[in-house]
Amino acid sequence: MAVEWRNNMQLTGAQIVIECLKEQGVDTVFGYPGGAILNVYDELYKHQGEIRHVLTSHEQGASHAADGYARSTGKVGVCFATSGPGATNLVTGIATAYMDSVPVVAITCNVTVPLLGKDSFQEIDIAGITMPITKHNFIVKDVTKLADTIRRAFKIAQTGRPGPVLVDIQKDITAAKTEYTSVEPKPIARVTDTICEKDVDTAVSMIKAAKKPYIFVGGGAVISGASEELKEFAGKVNAPVCDTLMGKGAFDGTDDLYTGMLGMHGTKTSNLGVSECDLLIAVGVRFSDRVLGNAKKFASQAKILQFDVDAAEINKNIQVDASVIGWDYRHIPPQPANFCILVEMGLHHVGQAGLELLTSGDPPASASQSAGIIGVSHCAQPITN
Repeated sequence: MAVEWRNNMQLTGAQIVIECLKEQGVDTVFGYPGGAILNVYDELYKHQGEIRHVLTSHEQGASHAADGYARSTGKVGVCFATSGPGATNLVTGIATAYMDSVPVVAITCNVTVPLLGKDSFQEIDIAGITMPITKHNFIVKDVTKLADTIRRAFKIAQTGRPGPVLVDIQKDITAAKTEYTSVEPKPIARVTDTICEKDVDTAVSMIKAAKKPYIFVGGGAVISGASEELKEFAGKVNAPVCDTLMGKGAFDGTDDLYTGMLGMHGTKTSNLGVSECDLLIAVGVRFSDRVLGNAKKFASQAKILQFDVDAAEINKNIQVDASVIGWDYRHIPPQPANFCILVEMGLHHVGQAGLELLTSGDPPASASQSAGIIGVSHCAQPITN
């Protein structure tokens, strides 16, 4: 039976957790209960008509399930675990979400505030443990900050390059009371500053000059939902398309331009094609060792043009000749019809840009003017949450 609360009411921390999940549109939670998180589970039981709880046999299953749920639905996956071994059992699933840039919010409960740092029963610094494998993590020791912390966790998980966020709540905070006011989540704000014009001009020049271009697609194209833009771009460039395992589904596997996966698990056609191409257009990829093999010999005859949402991916595993850093195109207002489209896909949460590519008339004054590109330049300041 659903429980409704009026704004400005005194709620316990556990009640606030559930109300914040409802604010964010969460309808499914994966988890395994334990002593430290029982207050939250008691409240979850009262809202079982609104939020479905999937009881896993092990907390690792909960974190993996939340990861899979996020991949398949496009929503943030949520998992619960108790303190100590319950929290540490989440680690592998959190790491998987981090490596593949999947939005997950993991909520754990720890010992009471007075017992922190005293080697208490089932006390563990789960925030410290997961710091290298999360976008951000929080320790909540003040019930008045709980609601805003959970809201911020969901925002961070979805902003830019998505990934997991952990919120560790002390048990006494789940029982403490404070005033709660419901807040309607705002759409994730995306920066829409124009991409550096010089980067766009360089990209256009490289694509126009190429005689044997090849398109290499990764998971960024999948998470962004940019399949249609990718198809249109490949048609304009008239270039074959290969992909990674994470990029499967972004481009139609039955299309005549599709040549299969690239790398050690890829097809002979794709591997030979990339070896012989003169321009490799990488969209939403991370150039993992499964693809590169010997990085010194990878695409040795080609220039590499990389489109990505994360500037940290540029020149990380392989040196590229040019790059364009963009943003999630789904949160950018539609552009006028006279802008032609190139998919500008960043790693795991990508952007859309327009590039004037195969024009038969006079070249535009500048590529960015003809393109109408929207995105975030790596010349700009880094994102802050």
